[in-house]
Amino acid sequence: MQIADLREKSYFNERATREMAMHLKETPQNPRETLAYACKILAMTGQEAGLAGQISLLSERPGAYWTLRFGLGFDEATADDFIEVDRDLNTLTGEGMANPATRFHLWVYDARPDVMSLIHTHAPWVSALAAARQPLVVAQMDMTPLYDDCAFLGEWPGVPIADHEGVIISKALGDRKSIILAHHGYLTAGISIQEATYLAVYLERAARMQVRAQSFGPLTPVDDPLAREAHDYLLQPSIVNATFRYWSRQADRVSATGR
Repeated sequence: MQIADLREKSYFNERATREMAMHLKETPQNPRETLAYACKILAMTGQEAGLAGQISLLSERPGAYWTLRFGLGFDEATADDFIEVDRDLNTLTGEGMANPATRFHLWVYDARPDVMSLIHTHAPWVSALAAARQPLVVAQMDMTPLYDDCAFLGEWPGVPIADHEGVIISKALGDRKSIILAHHGYLTAGISIQEATYLAVYLERAARMQVRAQSFGPLTPVDDPLAREAHDYLLQPSIVNATFRYWSRQADRVSATGR
């Protein structure tokens, strides 16, 4: 092929997007089953944090959402363990109570009509950045789904069981899809359970990479235009959903074989 025959990158981007829409078909799944898989994925990727982790999904019922009943860890969650609660965390469907700390989720949902699902954990590598009060530096391709999309809250407002914490966290998140909470952990906000999970896994990996890479010296951020391009490409629903399905199969294998 001659140099003159080289095609623009946009050609391959458009072609890949079109072909992914054809071949990476979504399989319908009960929302509670998808939530259970999200929990398995979080546990599989080392994000268990005792009972501190939370996951939620807006319900079709106005002012309500689904969440894992309090007292269970991510690794033991099943579809039947999710309850529907109202704005005052009263249980509407299922048995048990919500984690009191999910109250701050209400404020994020109110501020962000585009958000359908939230994940909050104290994952170890993000927690290391949070303890050091360090924002994320996007310095490698796998970090780019978080490029210009990961906020940072530099002060800890305390355990988020009241409305005040929800106001602070939702304002700090702004219009971004994730946030590192100093002295605390992280929150991801997705247009779907799959996207919130995808961002959660990649944020923890990005934090691990940042902590490790800093031993070699200061990090060099990815160039802005290329980071933006990669961000938009890697957050396509077809890629996000196919990745979630892969992780779900992987979680099933881990459950079946123990490895």
